[in-house]
Formats: sequence, C-alpha cells, structure tokens
Amino acid sequence: MKFANGCWLFKEGVSAFAPQEVFEKTVTDTCITLCAPTHHINHRGDMLGGANLTIKITSPAADVLRVQVGHYLGIMKKTPAFELNLDNPQKLTLVEDDNIMTITSGNLSLEIGKKWFYMKYIRDGKVITQSTGRDLAMMKGNWRGDYYDIEGDSVNTYMIQNFSIDVGELFYGTGERFTPFVKNGQTVETWNEDGGTSTEESYKNIPFYVSNKGYGVLVNHPEKVSFEFATEHVTKTSFAVEGGMLDYFFFNGPTMKDVLTRYTDLTGKPTLPAPWTFGLWLSTSFTTSYDEATVMSFVDGMLDRGIPLRTFHFDCFWMKGFHWSDFLWDSDVFPDPKGLLSRIKAKGLNICVWINSYIGQESAMFAEGVENGYFIKRPNGDVWQWDMWQPGMALVDFTNPAACKWFQDKLEVLLDMGVDCFKTDFGERIPTNCVYYDGSDPQKMHNYYTYLYNKCVFDLLERKRGKGEAVLFARSATVGGQKFPVHWGGDCWSDYVSMEESLRGGLSLLMSGFGFWAHDIGGFENTSTADVYKRWVQFGLLSSHSRLHGSTSYRVPWVYDDEAVDVVRAFTRMKARLMPYLYKTSVETSKSGVPTMRSMVLEFTNDRNCAYLDKQYMLGDNLLVAPIFNDQSKGIFYLPKGTWTDFLTGEVMEGGVWVEKDYDYLHLPLMAKENSIVAMGACDDKPDYDYADGAELRVYALADGKEASTVIYNMAQQVDLTATATRTGNTITVSAQTSKAYSVRLVNVKASACEGATLTIDGNDTVLSGCQSKVVITL
Repeated sequence: MKFANGCWLFKEGVSAFAPQEVFEKTVTDTCITLCAPTHHINHRGDMLGGANLTIKITSPAADVLRVQVGHYLGIMKKTPAFELNLDNPQKLTLVEDDNIMTITSGNLSLEIGKKWFYMKYIRDGKVITQSTGRDLAMMKGNWRGDYYDIEGDSVNTYMIQNFSIDVGELFYGTGERFTPFVKNGQTVETWNEDGGTSTEESYKNIPFYVSNKGYGVLVNHPEKVSFEFATEHVTKTSFAVEGGMLDYFFFNGPTMKDVLTRYTDLTGKPTLPAPWTFGLWLSTSFTTSYDEATVMSFVDGMLDRGIPLRTFHFDCFWMKGFHWSDFLWDSDVFPDPKGLLSRIKAKGLNICVWINSYIGQESAMFAEGVENGYFIKRPNGDVWQWDMWQPGMALVDFTNPAACKWFQDKLEVLLDMGVDCFKTDFGERIPTNCVYYDGSDPQKMHNYYTYLYNKCVFDLLERKRGKGEAVLFARSATVGGQKFPVHWGGDCWSDYVSMEESLRGGLSLLMSGFGFWAHDIGGFENTSTADVYKRWVQFGLLSSHSRLHGSTSYRVPWVYDDEAVDVVRAFTRMKARLMPYLYKTSVETSKSGVPTMRSMVLEFTNDRNCAYLDKQYMLGDNLLVAPIFNDQSKGIFYLPKGTWTDFLTGEVMEGGVWVEKDYDYLHLPLMAKENSIVAMGACDDKPDYDYADGAELRVYALADGKEASTVIYNMAQQVDLTATATRTGNTITVSAQTSKAYSVRLVNVKASACEGATLTIDGNDTVLSGCQSKVVITL
C-alpha cells in the first residue's frame, strides 16, 4: 500500500504519526515495553494530548524478535490468529545509555534510539536493516487535527513499517506467486484468490519474506497485508495492515536456510508425507467422461505398460453434478464403489478422491447443514449462498466444532470404504460480508479459512490412518499450511509458459516455509502437445510429488504417443530408485523446514548468477534439475562453480558457466554436485520399500582432501545406513554402518585395487560389491 507522494510528501489527506522518542519503558526478563510519543516531549504541556504508540518487544526463540506496535490498546482482540509456537519465551538482554538501548536475543540485536527514535537490526556488529524517520508509523486518512480521534482506529487507519534495502539486496517468498521470483519492484497483497497460475493472484498467500542478506520477516496478521518491495521507495521495503495494531517477527539467519528453519520453528514444520505418496499419481481429470471401465482401463493400461502407478485419483464427477459436495458416489456411474475401490487396491494402489467445503443446494448435506447451523451466515442470519461453482452453494463454517465433526463424519464413511486421502480443493473465494459461529473477523478469516478446512481433514486422516499416513492434495494455504501437505500449484494451461510459471510459483512457495510441492503434469487447461507433455513428465517426476491431471482431456501417456509411454515409465522408475535420496531429503525437510526443492539462490546464495534463477532448482543437497521449456529440445541452465556430473550419462562439466545443450526425451539436465553421495535403491517399481537393502551409493567427483557423506532412513524414519567417503591422494576410503548389503559406484573413476569389497569396472565407473564396513580403494 502506497502512502507517499515522492520522497518528502504524503498523499493528500494522509498524515503519519511516527514514534519520536522513547519516553518510558517497562522491563521484565522476557518483555520490554516502550511508550513512544509521536511528538517530542519538551515540557509538561507536551503530555496533554497527541498520539502515543506502545511498542512491545519479546523473543519467542533465540535469534527471533517479535515487535508489537499499538495505538489504542483497548480495542477488542479479533480472531483468528495464526497457530504459533510461543511456549518458550526467551530472556532478553538490555544494554542502554542516555541515547541508545540495545535489546538482544541470541545473535540478533535491536538498537533503538531513545531521544530520536530509530530501529536498527544488528548481527555480529553489523546493521542488516534499519527503520528511521517515519518508517514505522500509524497512517491516518482525513485526520481532523484534534488531539483525539473520534472514529478510533477502525476507519482510515493503517500501521506501516519500512525497512532499508542494501545494495544488491533481494527479496523472496510471500507464498506461491507466479509473478517474478525476485519480489523487488512488486506490490504484493496477501489475499487468497482462485486466479490460476498466470495472474498476480495467488492461491497460497504467506505474509513472510526472506532476504538474501540472511534475515526474514513474518507479518503476524491473517488478514490482508500489503507489501511494497522497492516500489514506493526504491530504497525500502514496507508492509502495511489496516487498523491501529501491527505485529511482526524478525528472524535472524545468518543464512536463508537458517531463516526458514527459525520460521518453521515458529509456524510448524512441514509434516513428512508417507513414502507411498512419492510415487506416481494418476487422475481421471476434471470434466472428462469416466466410469468404472474407464478407471480400470487406465489403471491396467499403466501397469500393463510397465509404469508403476501408485495412487489413483477420482476428481469431482465421482459425485453427481450439482451435488458437490455430498460425498456420495454417483450410483449411475459407479454402482459398486466399495467393490471398485477394493479392486483398485488389490493392484497395490492407494486411492484419493476430490472434495471441497462448498455444499451445493442440491447436495444431500445442504438441508442438514442449514438446520444445524453448520454454514457461514450473512449478517441478517441467512445462510451465505451464491451461484459461483455450484448453484446456491453454502460454505461449511469450520469455526463451529459441531460442523467440523459433521464434515469429518461424512468423510469417515469414505475412509471406511477404502479411500486413503483427499484432494482438498478450493478454499480461496471466502466472503467477507458474513458471520462466523465463533464471531471470527471475516477479514481475517478470508485467508485463514483454508487453514481450518485443511486441518479438519488432515486431523481426520491422522486419526483414521495414523500419524505419518495422512496426506492431502491441497490448493489453498496460509501460514502454517505446511503442516498439512501436499500442496499443488493450481490451474495452469498446457504449454511451456505455464509449465515455467508453475515452477516459479512453486519455488516462491518453497521459500515460504513449505516443504513439498506438486503441479499438474501435462498442464490442466486444454491439451498439450506430445512434446510439452514429455518435458512436463520429466519435471513432474523430479518434483517431490508427481500427479498426472487435466481438465477436459485425459493424461494417460498413450493418448499422446508411444514415446510418451517410454518417458513416463523411465522417469517413474528412476524416481522409485531415487527414493533413498528423496526420502532422506524429505525427512530432513520435516526436521529443518528447508524444502525438498530449493531455489538456486537458497542453495548458492553467494553466487550472484543464482539470485534470479527460477527455471532450475536443487532437488535436495546434491542434484540440480533444469527442466526443458522449449520445443527445440534445448536445455539451458547455469552450473555454479565446481565439478558437475550428468546423472543420466556420466558426462562431466565444470561449473561457473551457462550451458546450452540438446537433450532427447529420455534425458534432461540432471546434474550431481561434486563431493556428494547419492543413494539409489534396488527397487524401481514402487516408492515404498526397504531403501537400504541392496542400495547403491554413487560417489561423484570426490576431490583430494574432501569428504562426502549420506544416510539412508527406513520408512519408519530410522537410520538404516550411514556412509562417508574420503579421498587422500590416490586413496578413497568408504566407511558404512549398516546391517544391510550395499554397493558403491565411483562415477567416472577407474580404480586399480580395493580392500573390503569386490571390484569391477563398468564403463567409466568402478563398482564395489559385497562391501564390508570399510572399503579402501586405490586409484
């Protein structure tokens, strides 16, 4: 939100009330509260009126400072609020003299000017950003000039915080955004919308950003937050919220990964999805025609072609049209749903069905919901209804515990029938001219509704299937939504531009505390060319989660061409073999909050070439993926400094350069980082198996004096194997702790001898089988 008219003036009718000094303070071990008048107090008469701001500083964790600024503290507290981990307040260190006070938590300090108010965030003695002058202010429109405000802070009042931007500083995050990956130069408003992937609107708005200087900010407001990233003032980033209260958290790094870890310590870690969810999902698609024969032809068609399908998804029309949602199978199309589900599960598949929380007037649930008060209402007491999506549809009120139980009871019938998980679609078009059961503020509930919706379903799945087995395929989200994976990118077109914007949006979301992400392979709207489909398959099966899904046409590969079948088969099987590596990455994501799919700037922050890269990413620590976004079969990608090895061919490339190279449909730029070990499993026909048994440890470009290491977790998240490889001159030593048989492949290394294993040469590689706990290789 913009308030200024150039550098010195504000827009007509706008006045700023900014802290001018610290008049007094109240100090406890864990809280420092400041009285900050918005004019200087030179004599007693200056204390007879004017606006004061109260500034409260606390620390929920080391290296995190919370700043709460308020004008009128007597206003009623509005709900909802983000669910945050605030149970361990930290002791603050306060050092001050006549002019300056410094408040410290961990390695993060906040310096505040007492006589002339300013705020500087400091790490290791260096200012990382600061707020001076009127950067922190209450903005009033049509201020009367009185000493008091007759209308209070509910009308034409905003709180704003500006921070300085350093030379070369860039900003990332704010949720899933399809606009440019770097947020500098953008106005971002966090307001969930059903806008597709080709607009500035977003399904998943997160009022959090991270700087490449190694700090982050969460604006603790579920309602609309307006960010200006080097727009109104090109030397500043700002955020504004309506009303007379502002609440934000400032996270120290010093790395961007550290920021994400601290942010998810506060808002919740990404929950680890079950191993089976990492396999290939296939959907009926949306408005296509399908029945049991169609479904079984798809399932059998994939399996008969050697494609290890793992989950089948029924989209909307498993229910009757106009009846969404009633959670009742369309008996005209599926006369024996329980039998159908059992036949699918007999083939080793899990089952997902589409749902949403919108109850159409024709639904069997509608009258029951009206009678029991389970729906959001209008201010006059009527049920809130409209004709968008489903005629006369109402919305379940998840602030009502009875409505939550009612919703869960309906879904539980499906789980007992054999359904394993739900695609929790929609949750963005939430009204604000409405009333909630618990009195929640509709402005705050607009974005927060999706949290309650997805939590309600996720909690049911955890109760019925057990922790570690619950999974959603969710479209909308807010802060904390990472606890209810997986999220997919929404409605995209079926072309390269949409494929690219999908990745851009996903990387933005994954810089916002989310750990797992998927997209509609092949695109959603329209039907792609076979060329686009095959390239999107490569990209999709090198994402954390992989689903074939469309709108008006099927996404089974044989409707494109025979080669598409080969591509789906090859990359599905490769992903299955990569599961020891992917699952390790995922377990660590659930512990650290660092995502499975990482923007290049997150992994290589100090490489300036990586700052703007949004067409490639790191899959875990060691694999670089660069999807192909053109019909000339050209891979165009950047390699950071170091030695990189093509994972599929073994070709070695030196980094610090841009590469342009042709790739057929069974290849793409998939590069292994130097001094790394990538563990490959022995199974290629499913994602859930014993990852350590028969694993192959691939060692890439191990340099003299360097060490590489890895672990393999089993499906219960227990360590089944740990391994290190070290090189000293012409000797490589591999040490492993495991009870399982494993092998080692030294990629592009031809060894002459070894102790503790059987050595064979396979092309340019050395393969060591029958490995003991210590293997010594002579080059």
